[in-house]
This record gives sequence, structure tokens and C-alpha cells, in this order.
Amino acid sequence: MVAPTSPLDGARVLVTGGAGFIGGSVVSMLHAAGADVRNVDRHGCADETPTILGDLRDPDVVARAVTDDLDGIVHLAARTSVLESVRHPRETTADNIGVTAALLERAREVGVARFFLASTNAVTGDVGTRTITEDLPLRPMTPYGATKAACEMLLHGYGASYDMQACALRLTNVYGAGMAHKDSFVPRLMRAALSGEYVQVYGEGTQRRDLVNTADVCRALALAWEHEVEGPLIVGSGSSISVLDLIEAARAATGHELPVKHVEAKPGEMPAVIVSIDRARSMGYDPQIALVDGLRRVWDEFQTGGGAAGRRIVVPPTLDS
Repeated sequence: MVAPTSPLDGARVLVTGGAGFIGGSVVSMLHAAGADVRNVDRHGCADETPTILGDLRDPDVVARAVTDDLDGIVHLAARTSVLESVRHPRETTADNIGVTAALLERAREVGVARFFLASTNAVTGDVGTRTITEDLPLRPMTPYGATKAACEMLLHGYGASYDMQACALRLTNVYGAGMAHKDSFVPRLMRAALSGEYVQVYGEGTQRRDLVNTADVCRALALAWEHEVEGPLIVGSGSSISVLDLIEAARAATGHELPVKHVEAKPGEMPAVIVSIDRARSMGYDPQIALVDGLRRVWDEFQTGGGAAGRRIVVPPTLDS
């Protein structure tokens, strides 16, 4: 029996930030689907993915990366720290809005037909405990959320004006392989388990989050490509838990006590992220990675020292000539 051909088979795809945490998994998925993948990043991929080394704020790097032979762009490169965006809004604006605008304009100039943007449900701001859907108005409450909302508007404008498939993947809290160099909550839990130190929790720890594994993010991206999805698409697990419940899951995954120390809550943090993934489900998306199982895989990586810098090693071949 002949295996079915992936819609990505033979597609020429540029990934921005392919050496990063989510990028490493996306690059691997695209290779497995038969795509012809290239990366543009300040770092090279750990595998043999052809890479353009450079800063996307440089117009020459954008010009060399986005060429007329591409079938699509998956734009992951960005400043993603909410707290850092509050401290450094100008830099966040330049890296997120400025780079996205330059990539879209170059894609228009050379005729790239598909553009996927890694976005966030922070674009909707604080909606309390309401369920977040794709049709809620954009009301971000941090510079980070505002930059992503602006990027989505640019994306929509280019998609509508230039016959470009333009899809913003609104990701919930992503975790998974290759995140040991990150400073988000899951890596902090893993480091606390390794060191025996306490876990710092902002506020009471009752804030709720939806955690989605990188493997499920990749499934959603592949389906969005196959179904030529346009507009925003929420990608999550479809299940939200409290920070305290997440700590309990990490205890089950690591076998460590993980004592807690509560500190003052930080500005800009939403009390709950509860999302509907009905639109994604309608195209066949079904999250596969249970939280404790996913955390066990992350824990295994932390114990062996893997995933911290492996995707940030510059290796040939490069496309920076």
C-alpha cells in the first residue's frame, strides 16, 4: 500500500527563527513531510537545514531569505517575553512589527503565496474567565500583545490585498522539546526539580493557562497549510489548568517535591487563558500529547542536558554568501 503524499511534500518553505524552541520542532516536521526547508536566524539549526545567518532587521538578510522560489513562509522569529516587552517596548516593536512588515512586503514583491505568523491569544487582552475565540476584538494589554495584534492586522491587509494565504496561529503556552534555554514557567519547574530549590509563583497561583505541546503545534500548522486556512486560528490543548495544578503535574512528571514560594503578581499577566479550539478541530486538529506525558519528555531532556543549546549550533550548509 502506497502511503499518502503530504500536502507539504516538495513545498519550498522558509522558517524564520528555525533554530529556536518552536522553530526546531517545526523544521523537523516540515522535513518529515517532505518539504524543502530553509532557515533564517541569528543561529544555525542543529541539523543540516540550509541557513541564512543574520538579523532580520537587516533588509539585505530579508532580501536573501525571501526569494521567488518559495511556496510559503512560517514566521516564528520574535521577541516573546511579555515582561521584557513592558521594560523594552521600543525594541519589541522593532523586532516584532518592523520585521513582520519587512517580510510581508518582500513576500509581496516576489510573489510568495502563503504566510503563517506565530501569534498569541494575548492579542485579545484580559477577558476574565470568558472563553477566547477567534472573533473577539483585539484589545491587548501589554506591548508584546500589541505588537502581535499589529502584526495580525498587517497580515490580514496583505492577505486581502495581494491574494496571499495569510494565517495567524494564535498559540497558547507552548512547551516541549528544546526549551531548556527558555525562561518560561515549564523550564523553571524543570530547573527547580534539578536543583531542589523552590518554585516562584506569581500571586496565588490560581491563574489558569492552556499548555500545548510543540508536537501539537506542528500538527496544527500542517493542517492549516493543507486546508489553506486564512485569518486567525487558535492552537492550544483546549484544556486550561491553574498554575498550582501545573506544578502538581510537574511533580508527577519529575518525581520531585517542588516547594512553592509565592511572590507579588507581575503587571500585564492575565488571570485566565481559556480558549476554544473549535475552528482548529473543524479541520481535523486533535491534540495528542497529554500534559504529564509531555512534561515527562521535557524532564528527560533536562536530566540528560539535551535541548538547551543543541539547536543554536551553527552548522553548514549556509546560504549566507
